[in-house]
Amino acid sequence: MRAAVLTAAVVASATLSSACGGTGGAPAARPTWSATAGGSGPDSPSAAVGQAGAGRAPRPIARSTPVRLVIPSIGVDTALMSLGLASDGTVQVPPIEANAPAGWYRGSPTPGQTGPSVILAHVTVGRYGDGVFLHLSRLGPGDRATVRLQDGASAVFAVDRVQTVAKAQFPTQAVYGNVDRPELRLITCGGPRNPTGGGYLDNVVVYAHLVSTAG
Repeated sequence: MRAAVLTAAVVASATLSSACGGTGGAPAARPTWSATAGGSGPDSPSAAVGQAGAGRAPRPIARSTPVRLVIPSIGVDTALMSLGLASDGTVQVPPIEANAPAGWYRGSPTPGQTGPSVILAHVTVGRYGDGVFLHLSRLGPGDRATVRLQDGASAVFAVDRVQTVAKAQFPTQAVYGNVDRPELRLITCGGPRNPTGGGYLDNVVVYAHLVSTAG
């Protein structure tokens, strides 16, 4: 099955911006998904739930809104809210408030569909303290993240790599670009704080791929 194609009209570099402990939205490429022949966009169901056989990748699963994210190795167990685009074309972020959840960007595929599903959360939430993704940078290759879906299915992803990058050099194509299998992107702020205020100078991006499904 061919992956959906991501056509990015880049209006700014894709970052979580100063919202981690600051204010403001997340500047982003404005991704527009369209299906290739035989493929599926984020609004189209894909293959039924499936498990990987020996040496085989699991099949993509049907579209269903993600409702929870669990990452045992860093103590994450959070509800997921839906995030869209702000009026200026930037990706919305979860609110700066106590116990703010992570958020799934609904312009991306749902977890388990072909393509990169994008989830964002704060590393800190201003005067409220630690954010959901406080320890995201501690993840390493092979660590697992499970996303539970509204239809009762779940998708388990294995971390491939973790990248810390300056916000001015955010890897828009690597995060939002077309891939031919179900993948997951986890994004938060990181690195040193901006000495002039307004949050952090870097972003932490986790890249992961689907290893199993259930439900």
